[in-house]
Amino acid sequence: GTAVGHFAVVEAGAVIGDNCVIHPQVFIGRDVRIGNGTVLHSGVKIYAGSLIGDNCLIHANAVIGGDGFGFAPLPDGSWKKVPHVGNVVLENDVEIGANSCVDRAAMGSTLLCKGVKIDNLVHIAHNVEVGENTAMAAQVGIAGSAKIGPNCVLGGQTGVAGHISLAKGTRTQA
Repeated sequence: GTAVGHFAVVEAGAVIGDNCVIHPQVFIGRDVRIGNGTVLHSGVKIYAGSLIGDNCLIHANAVIGGDGFGFAPLPDGSWKKVPHVGNVVLENDVEIGANSCVDRAAMGSTLLCKGVKIDNLVHIAHNVEVGENTAMAAQVGIAGSAKIGPNCVLGGQTGVAGHISLAKGTRTQA
């Protein structure tokens, strides 16, 4: 019952559940796991090792599991890339808007818990954890290792600094 559109790529070791819809030009990397009933719209990219739950909806051109922004300064003023070897976990019933990015963890997992809703043009950095049923509107940016509690609402253009925590039910606006 799963449908795969034209020019979609599914790499070795990937597992796609029942009754999924993979639209044209989707890329699913190696060892990705996608649960039942999930829909990936055109141009979605799911990088290696990402885990996508049941009944998720990922809109056009979203990128799940790309490297986080990790660089160490060198004495000469240049930058050395820090490898990101973790993954992304989207639990069940997560929706990701068009052109949004959820970065893979440096180590461990970037985690979006059950029922999280992300609008278009949202960036979730490496090692972020987002609690159940949290919603984020357009152009929200969450910096690395921040922890967003359950049932939070982040209004459009809100930025959350890295390594901080927002309590359950927090509401922000730009």
